[in-house]
Parts: sequence; structure tokens; C-alpha cells
Amino acid sequence: MRIRPGKPDYLLALIVFLMCLFGIIMISSASIVISAERFGSDFYYVSHQIIAFVVGLIALLVGYFIDYRFWRKYSLILFLITIIMLIGVFIPGIGKELGGAHRWLNFGKFLFQPSELVKLTFIIYFASWLEKKGEGVRDFSSGFLPFIFLMVVLGFLIMSQPDLGTLSVIILTAVVIFFVAGARYTHLGLATISALIFFVILVKLAPYRMQRFLVFLNPNQQTLGAAYHINQALIAIGSGGWWGLGFGQSKQKYLYLPQPHIDSIFAIIAEELGFLRASLVLLAYLFIGVRGFKIAREAPDHFAKYLAIGITSWIVLQAFINIAAMLNLVPLTGITLPFISYGGSSLIVTLLAVGILLNISKFCQKTET
Repeated sequence: MRIRPGKPDYLLALIVFLMCLFGIIMISSASIVISAERFGSDFYYVSHQIIAFVVGLIALLVGYFIDYRFWRKYSLILFLITIIMLIGVFIPGIGKELGGAHRWLNFGKFLFQPSELVKLTFIIYFASWLEKKGEGVRDFSSGFLPFIFLMVVLGFLIMSQPDLGTLSVIILTAVVIFFVAGARYTHLGLATISALIFFVILVKLAPYRMQRFLVFLNPNQQTLGAAYHINQALIAIGSGGWWGLGFGQSKQKYLYLPQPHIDSIFAIIAEELGFLRASLVLLAYLFIGVRGFKIAREAPDHFAKYLAIGITSWIVLQAFINIAAMLNLVPLTGITLPFISYGGSSLIVTLLAVGILLNISKFCQKTET
């Protein structure tokens, strides 16, 4: 059977492009106060995001023009490189510590967050591993135990930074791919129980995580303490009403809401544009999910299927975790809103992933014998 490339999913490419432009527009509004206060310029953050967007578009084109099977060939090498990068954040002179977190590699004026890249390289490696494993994925010793071991290794490295939000996204994405690959329900149940025990231990080991969990249960308990962030986010969202205060008219961005241009940007969107227009953001992610899973369903082989499932699940899960955190439906995690939040590493890597997804879409149902 010979695979013939066809047309990519132009609708998926268009919606991602529009979301990136929307993100730049919202960052220009959400970051204007904090940008001026920290750097003396209203446009520090948005200008950096524009640069990341240009680099991200190049990364998207790279992912689009390289045959997706290339990534299968080098999946292990790419994954090991990012593991080394995760270790590198702790090396003095190479790693950069900000706010007590070791999450960045220092390249002069440019900081790179390898935990963003590992989301993609892990998905590529895991998809390749599952394809080779075949029916063996249902075996406890050769399927389930290696899966748990891989999660433990990644969990140790990422939580050493620490970055619980990123680890949550990786684990949830891995479970989705594992399920699609045919893992036994009993193994998925064991994985879920193991993950819950692991998270309980992590919460108890770090007082600030316990505070976040208690705040999630009762955000009115410490309005000026640990619950300050979520309360300001809820005030922003509530203030927006149906139609919003108007673009640029946010009150919470005046140094009330922490990180208004990063993980809290959805609250600013809801405040300025209102519930109805903010809901379009949710619909956009749902659209990405529908198109991505359609690509996975029509993928020409198992590797492409698992890869498409992984990339789509990662983007959609991260988006809904971020938005749910702003609505106090889950504890605050600190992860970005894909394509919209400020963050060069996140935007570039996510656009590269979209490029790979678009490449897979060219081969969907384009086969001949």
C-alpha cells in the first residue's frame, strides 16, 4: 500500500493562526500595566510574543514539510535530548532560576523552558513505542510496568523543577494515548489510582500546594492570602458580565490579578470581552479537538494515530485545565493557555506540534493499492 499526500486540514491551520493573533491582541491589553511597571515600556511582553509567533510559524512550517515518519525514526534520540535538557536546568550557568523554580535554560537574552518541549517529544516517543508494542500493550509486565516507569522518571524530573501543571498535562495525555492504544481497563484503573496517590503525596510534601487545594475547596477563606489569585480572577470574570467592559478596559490588570498575561489571561478575556465572546475561545478549542481527533481517526498508520491523538489531547486538556482553574473548577496550576498566553517556549513548541498534525492530515485516507 502506497501513501499519497493530499491537502492538509486548512480549517485547523486557520483557527490556530487566528487564535495566535487573538492571543497577541489580548497580551497587548493584559500586559500593558505590568510591562510598563517592570520595564518602562507598554509593549515589552507583546513585542516578545510577536517574535515568538514568527519563530513559531517557522517551526510550524518545519513540522508541516517534514514527513511525520521522520519523527518516529528519531523519537528515542529526541526524547533523550529533552531529558538531558530537563537535567540541564539544575546546572549553574546553564539553568536559570526564577521565583524559586528551576525551569529554564539560559541562552543569554533568550530563556527556553524544556518542560514545554518534553510534552511533544514524549508524545512522539510514546506513540512510536506503542506502535512497536502492538498487542503487547495489554500485557502487565511488558506494557503497563514500562508505562509506569516512564511516568515515574518524567514525574521525578519535572517535579524537581517543580512544575505540577505540566506533569498533570503529560500524565493525562499519556493516559488518553494509552487507552486508545488498547490498554486494559484494569491497567488504566491502576494507573489512575497510582497517579492519585502520587498527587496526594506531592500536595502533602509542599505546603503551598496544600494551600492551593484548600483554597480550591473554600476560596473565601483567605481573600488576601492564599486565595488572593483565584478571587481576583473570579472578580475579573464576574465583572465582565455578558458583553464585557470593552477591550483595554480591564480593571484587574492594574496589578490586582497576578500574571494577567500568562496563566490568568482568560480572566482578562472574560472581563474585557464578556461571557459570550469568551465562550468563543472554548468553542475554538473544541473545534481543534474535533479536527484533531478526526485526523487521528483517519490516520494512515498506528504511529500517526497515536501521535495525532497525543498532540490534540495535550492542547485541549491544557486549555481546559487553564480555563477551569480560572473558574475555580480545579486548583490553580500555573500552566499557559495554548496559543493565547504569553510564553515563547510554549507558543513555539505548540506550533511545531500543530505543524506535525497538519502533516499527518495530508495523508489521511489518501491511500491506494
